[in-house]
Amino acid sequence: MVRPYRCVGCRTCEVACSFTHAAFGRPGRSRIRIHAAGENKFVQVTCLQCVNAACVAACPVNALVRNKETGAIEVDYRRCVGCALCAQACPFGHMFFDAAVRRPEKCDLCGGNPACAMFCPHGALLWR
Repeated sequence: MVRPYRCVGCRTCEVACSFTHAAFGRPGRSRIRIHAAGENKFVQVTCLQCVNAACVAACPVNALVRNKETGAIEVDYRRCVGCALCAQACPFGHMFFDAAVRRPEKCDLCGGNPACAMFCPHGALLWR
């Protein structure tokens, strides 16, 4: 659950996400982004795990699959061809595409225990 009215823009969620998705001893790119929406107002931008997800429908190689345990739509990088159609199809802009490595990145709910929610000090992000 995202509660923007509780967000103070500390970006702790971004740091937690980056370290959760670390590779080769370096932080990964955050799958959640915080944007200023006025004075002392912030909006958390992350995948909504849509029921009828446009990103899934746009993928020509069926590389986006819903995890039955967590409900997250995950990228199967063995299938992904790096076409970026999924990122272009997301009507909310919550699917990110890393052009440097030609692959999409999106929230995978950290395998069912989202680090962003766990470390949010103000309760702006909650998980079941």
